[in-house]
Amino acid sequence: MQSGVNEGGGPRICSLLPSGTEILYSLGLHDQIVAVTHECDFPPETASKPKITEDLIDHSSAERKRGSAQPQKLTSAEIDHRVSSNIGRHGTIYRLKEDLLEALHPDLIITQELCEVCAVSYKEVQQAARVLDGRTKIVSLEPNSLDDVLDTILLVGELTGRQQIAQNNVRELRARLERVRERVRGLRRPRVYAMEWLDPPFSGGHWVPEMVEIAGGREVLGKARGKSERITGGRILEVDPEIIVLMPCGFSLERTIEEYRRTKFLPGWSGQVYAVDGSSYFNRSGPRLIDGVEILADIFHPRGNHEPNRNFERLS
Repeated sequence: MQSGVNEGGGPRICSLLPSGTEILYSLGLHDQIVAVTHECDFPPETASKPKITEDLIDHSSAERKRGSAQPQKLTSAEIDHRVSSNIGRHGTIYRLKEDLLEALHPDLIITQELCEVCAVSYKEVQQAARVLDGRTKIVSLEPNSLDDVLDTILLVGELTGRQQIAQNNVRELRARLERVRERVRGLRRPRVYAMEWLDPPFSGGHWVPEMVEIAGGREVLGKARGKSERITGGRILEVDPEIIVLMPCGFSLERTIEEYRRTKFLPGWSGQVYAVDGSSYFNRSGPRLIDGVEILADIFHPRGNHEPNRNFERLS
């Protein structure tokens, strides 16, 4: 069994959610991370870390693209069906590699209980940790708002002896939010629907409505600090948003655009549709949510002849 301490003397850390991994890297703890999830892709250096989870869902379709030997990606509706089916049968859509966890023997495990489709279930983590010697600390991050997210950065800093770095990072993130507030102060607020899934439609929850408000919009369907909810196309037409921002959970900008183009999107509605990189800037409760607020501000209140923001694309 491996020692519980790195050569540098710090705790050995296992991150079971992508946002936790981003926070750890932002605090300069890359050398102390012994494992991450298969979905941890930022910063790029995470690619070299052992992957302690795997997906139970096959995301390829039985159909193949015309003229290609590669399987077609699942549609939003197909993914929703498979996620619901797996959670119904197994309670999760991920598998934790318990043998690897035992071999790595981390001192600290960063996980979450907020969302059953975002990471390995907390109960499974607790059960797996029983094979360790009892010294492993399991910390569950449960942010529901931007303030909560910033507090988790401070918490991780405290747990890892990086309090000063965490405080400096949070101070800068808060300053960036304040600059956005000042930029949009007094401007007209468009009606906005932050769309967290395309088929079936879901509203944005937790911190997303707050992000819309700070960026100078008015969220018409999502509930701040609440869970994302399944809604109907009729409900969307009823509130009649001026702008819909597509930020499907786990999708890149390119994947979002691809999905929009093969979805029958809200017949009878005419307005502005924008695609963003939900996975990077909106779905994960980490430091890059502040980038997401800045992206939304550029969508709602364009600044004219400045350098175009490459992190969104207008689709209609």
